[in-house]
Amino acid sequence: MSAYKVGVVGVGAVGTELIRLLKRRHFPADGITILARREREEIIDGEAWPVTCAVPEAFDDLDIAFFAGTEGEKGASQTMGWEAVERGCLVIDNGDDFRMDPRVPLVIPEINADALDQHKGFISNPNCSTIIALMALAPLHRVLGLRRVVAATYQAVSGTGASAVAELQEQLKAWVEGQPVRSEVYPHQIALNVLAQIGGVKDEPGITSEELKLKRETHKILGDASIGVSATCVRVPVINGHAEALHAEFRNPVSPETAREILDNAPGVRVVDDLSRNEYPMPIDCSGREEVLVGRIRSDASAENALALFVAGDNLWKGAALNAIQIAETLIERKAL
Repeated sequence: MSAYKVGVVGVGAVGTELIRLLKRRHFPADGITILARREREEIIDGEAWPVTCAVPEAFDDLDIAFFAGTEGEKGASQTMGWEAVERGCLVIDNGDDFRMDPRVPLVIPEINADALDQHKGFISNPNCSTIIALMALAPLHRVLGLRRVVAATYQAVSGTGASAVAELQEQLKAWVEGQPVRSEVYPHQIALNVLAQIGGVKDEPGITSEELKLKRETHKILGDASIGVSATCVRVPVINGHAEALHAEFRNPVSPETAREILDNAPGVRVVDDLSRNEYPMPIDCSGREEVLVGRIRSDASAENALALFVAGDNLWKGAALNAIQIAETLIERKAL
């Protein structure tokens, strides 16, 4: 197997996990270069990593560049992504700047790897909540035909970045000690609370950018804009691991037993579904796990051909860094890199 010169742009929450997972998965890397806004040294799991400035010339000697995206150096792919492509570097971007660009495949390898055949040197990672939902919904869609999904997400603070994790920890400590609770990262206290807004409101009144991403990205990845998608995205006081309640309507009849059989055979999915033993997906169990957990699989009698599901996935791994690395691994397997 060939070895590739790899760059990681941004060393925030996602960038750090990219480094860890590249090593954990023994990615065929002939060196890993970390690029960011300023030169410095970062310590990751006790190892010192030099960080160099992200300038266009830095991509001349790289084969692959993982842009850590909105949880890393925001705007880096927008300012340097296509420049890197022109310099002969493949870009895999975790940010949201180009996800809906018709030139750019939006890929979850277990679901739509064929979209990679059309890449022009730039590939986008979907949003974390989209990936975690579709890992469960796409296998069912292939067999049953997804008609509509209503999603309520429970998203961990690590999705905002390391500063949000620190804020939650500081707020909890202050609350326990009876001290004032201060909020800087979020507009309200997140400790012992939930915030029913993730992202701003831009294109559709009353719908946040996170909710709009879930709809638009589902349409692009599944290749079906007729699927109805309604989402309410909520930030919860959990360190890591997004969970989602999904109510899905299908074009064909479905039973919970059929759904479990489909999901049991779906790559990257683990069914955890036994109420009698208190077994169901939880953020604490999916954090640090590569699979997306699916459970609470049951009929939804409020609609025809409908199921209710509960899913949980590591938003920094499968929801971001892991999916990006799997895109590169898939390209290598297809001899397309």
